[in-house]
Amino acid sequence: HVIEALNKAFEQKNVKGIILDLNSPGGSPVQSDLIYNEIKKLQAQDKYGRKVYAVVADVCASGCYYLASAAHEIYANELSTVGSIGVIAGQFGFVDAIKKIGVERRLHTAGKYKAFLDPFSVETPETKAIIQEHIDIIHKIFIDKVKAGRNGRLKNDPLMFTGLFWTGKQSLELGLIDGFSTKQDVARRSEERRVGKECLRLCRS
Repeated sequence: HVIEALNKAFEQKNVKGIILDLNSPGGSPVQSDLIYNEIKKLQAQDKYGRKVYAVVADVCASGCYYLASAAHEIYANELSTVGSIGVIAGQFGFVDAIKKIGVERRLHTAGKYKAFLDPFSVETPETKAIIQEHIDIIHKIFIDKVKAGRNGRLKNDPLMFTGLFWTGKQSLELGLIDGFSTKQDVARRSEERRVGKECLRLCRS
């Protein structure tokens, strides 16, 4: 739905810029990456040079920040929660529980690792390593995309990619956002910049 809306917005000639109204703790890395790539593509291909601006309300964390980093600029409130550049994978294990209540687990698979995430099976060092490698790869891609999107604006902080999150005030100091604003103010400034550029073009003519 987001990608469809972005494309429709860029198809409109009277649109001066696009604002992403963000308020989410995150979600699927795949969906975040799809939106990120679409934002980058649309901005690069747009013959009018229009930009996408991300404006954060309460929360923009994890997958939400992933896609936000593709925007030309990111704005938030001083009290917003921003960041959480990390990956999480969790489940429960019920091996001892089913033993206590006398339940026999019957699981039939084809393929050595087909059921290694089964919560009623014992987690081995090998299967744990497989999961860790999987989320490490996703984390690396997440970090690379954020760095590319922010284009040198991130500060060199050892905690940047640990999964921690910060207030909007801290985020500005870290380079995670570009300033404090609302979507209404961003829209007004975008219009003012457009009018200013048009005046400059006419004067030079």
